[in-house]
Amino acid sequence: MQNKTFITTTLVFLLTLLAVAAIASRKTPVVVQTNLENIPMQIGGYTATDDTFPQSVYDELNADKHVYRHYKSPDSRVIDLYIGYYGTAKGGRTGHNPYACLPGAGWGIVTDKNVRLYAGYKDAYEEVNYTITRKGDLYNVMLHWYHSGGTKVLDSGLEQNIQRFVSRVTKNRNDGAFIQISMQVQKNQIEPAFSDVQAFAEKVLTMLPRYWPIEQDV
Repeated sequence: MQNKTFITTTLVFLLTLLAVAAIASRKTPVVVQTNLENIPMQIGGYTATDDTFPQSVYDELNADKHVYRHYKSPDSRVIDLYIGYYGTAKGGRTGHNPYACLPGAGWGIVTDKNVRLYAGYKDAYEEVNYTITRKGDLYNVMLHWYHSGGTKVLDSGLEQNIQRFVSRVTKNRNDGAFIQISMQVQKNQIEPAFSDVQAFAEKVLTMLPRYWPIEQDV
């Protein structure tokens, strides 16, 4: 009985070592086509202009691709879109945490909860974060989430880390992005602003798989 247990334990240990060695020997894929810059400049009646951050911000974020745009409606409502994408070689996620960065920039968190967005590519609803922050008389109505592998929507860094681990083991991929869609308004405009941001975010969410970056083993 003891010999049988010893043999079984040894076999499991050796198989684990072989699996770890096989995973470690795989090449790390690299981003060969970023694609996100091809997201339409016109979405839902809004027309975009590209914007940039100071170089120090790009250095800090260290993403493979940034998309930072202001989408403006004919009646001058403005929705801001930011996507920071990280390929597998960069660990698939950002160090940016809005719950730390926003207060650091002087924005106080007023409301934070989950809401559901319709994801047309899977005909299902996904939960994302809905955060309202305030600086003086100005309110920032924001939806944000982590996106993994082009189709996975994750509302927390913990969920993203689990997804990254599973994807790296099973597919040798763990790329991901942080998505943030927001509108700055006065207090009495928060409710219609949320409706605008939600409708816009559902369009972006639905089209993301078509514009997701491509990675290859090289």
